[in-house]
Amino acid sequence: MKKGLFILVIISLVSSCTKFDDKLYDTKDSNILYPPYTELRDLIDDAGWWFWAQEVSSDEVVFPVRGTDWNDGGKWRVLHTHEWTNDVDAVNSMWSQIDDGIRESNKVLDELSPKAGDPIIDKSIAKTKTLRAFFMYLMMDNFGDIPLVTSFNNAPSFPKKTPRSEIYDFLIAELNASAPLLPASTNKFAVSKGMAYTLLAKLHINAEVYTGTANYTQAEAMCDSVIGLGIYSLDNTVTAPFAADNVNVPENIFTIVFDEVEAQGFRLHMRTLHYLSDATFGMAVGPWNGFAVLEDHYATYDDDDKRKKEWFMVGQQFDKSGTKLFDQTAGEDLILTPNIPALVMGASQTSAEIRMSGARVRKYEIEEGALENLNNDFPIFRYADVLLMKAECAVRNGASGAGDQWIQDVRDRSNAGPTAGFGLDEILAERGRELFCEGHRRQDLIRFGKFGNPWWEKSASEAERTTFPIPQWAIDANPNLGL
Repeated sequence: MKKGLFILVIISLVSSCTKFDDKLYDTKDSNILYPPYTELRDLIDDAGWWFWAQEVSSDEVVFPVRGTDWNDGGKWRVLHTHEWTNDVDAVNSMWSQIDDGIRESNKVLDELSPKAGDPIIDKSIAKTKTLRAFFMYLMMDNFGDIPLVTSFNNAPSFPKKTPRSEIYDFLIAELNASAPLLPASTNKFAVSKGMAYTLLAKLHINAEVYTGTANYTQAEAMCDSVIGLGIYSLDNTVTAPFAADNVNVPENIFTIVFDEVEAQGFRLHMRTLHYLSDATFGMAVGPWNGFAVLEDHYATYDDDDKRKKEWFMVGQQFDKSGTKLFDQTAGEDLILTPNIPALVMGASQTSAEIRMSGARVRKYEIEEGALENLNNDFPIFRYADVLLMKAECAVRNGASGAGDQWIQDVRDRSNAGPTAGFGLDEILAERGRELFCEGHRRQDLIRFGKFGNPWWEKSASEAERTTFPIPQWAIDANPNLGL
């Protein structure tokens, strides 16, 4: 791929053509280079910290300190214990990278808006506004009151914060206006009606958090809009949505494009797998033995649940030929255990405990010969999530068990047992199981009023922890953000 030439073509088309080629960013290769889409990659894993801020601050995963490894100045630990400040990596980078997405979207909109009225241009404007709405939704969800900036060329030098409820109203209006112009496309890596309806469902289902007033009726209607498109369905397996080649999986609604060479930044396998797990998967590089699943979360899966069997690694580990792996440093067979003795493991733990504690994550396929970056596209919105949101809204709008029919298929394909009389607690638990490690858990726990609860190696936390503070560097650059 000749990246430099491709970018010049994009800039030329956006800035000068009267007929903007709307298909330009409806292909996977072009999305790798189209600036607002490019910013999506920085949300996951490597640069932007959005993903880790959602997962490590929840009751799902943890980066335990393993002797001399993974202390990293405490940046992982403060997320787990809800003791972050406005000058830690997660806060600093997440704000910066989400803001980059808003800014790049505004640049494109400034170029396209003067040409509005042409149907092709209008469609491109609707797509870019929807993508900008997604970035703004993430910013508002994580930081609360934020600046509402809708232009790059005419942005104020020192924008003031807009109340969260007004950001919510703006996003709802923008998406309602844009959705009719969007295609009912099955391109998972491009903005579509399904993506916009799912984003609207996310906004409405969290309306009480954002505005103080619940709106589960409209959230359910948006789920119905996604379902009514008739172009999405659950895959028969629990692995296909996360496969290395998941482009055409009908369950995925909106994904972030990754490629091990052309679109790098997705290194989840490197951070979780044991040092010796390269032998298990035939990887070309050695992983870093980092994060693991909290034992309490791992225990929420029944033993017959396919997700437990397919998504996690526990017990004796083997190489590709079936030979037991032996950890020379620990002096023992490599046996991964769900139990993690402590958040900070050191002199009180054995070498085996330090190196082997915690079930590891293999939810995202690790191909034979995998490099440091994965090929898997990351599913931001997935049909299973829509069905579970529909179930939650049905219960909140009706009675316990009203959502069973929407949960049944999700649990059936996982062999997770019968679904009967599910109330909100059961739905939250099912969301945790099904949507594990997809960036939803922090938001879900906040909506269900459980984010401040104590869990393993975490004390109860204050309500103020449901948002992150604006970084100090941003306040230093714009004092209005500190008001």
